Amino acid sequence: MAVKTQAHIATQQASRMAKRLLNHWKHKFEVAEHGQLLQIFMPSATVDLRPQADHLAVEITAQQADADLPMLEQVVLEHLIRMGQEPLQAAWQRSD
Repeated sequence: MAVKTQAHIATQQASRMAKRLLNHWKHKFEVAEHGQLLQIFMPSATVDLRPQADHLAVEITAQQADADLPMLEQVVLEHLIRMGQEPLQAAWQRSD
């Protein structure tokens, strides 16, 4: 069963960061861009990025219920910080 975690990360450069992350990971994972939805398909999870004017909406969907969501959250946030070169915080909310 899939499990999800999501966060709205406050930033004024959501679109730029999402596109940079997509380009950064496209050499390692399959990616897709559908208008305002950018997706990264990792082996065990899918990352959806939806840039907004004042935040980046991020949703991570792991295919397995026992996935290491804290690790996935940390990896995504750390990469977004690198792409945006600004301090970011995320309050992740999990659901299944």
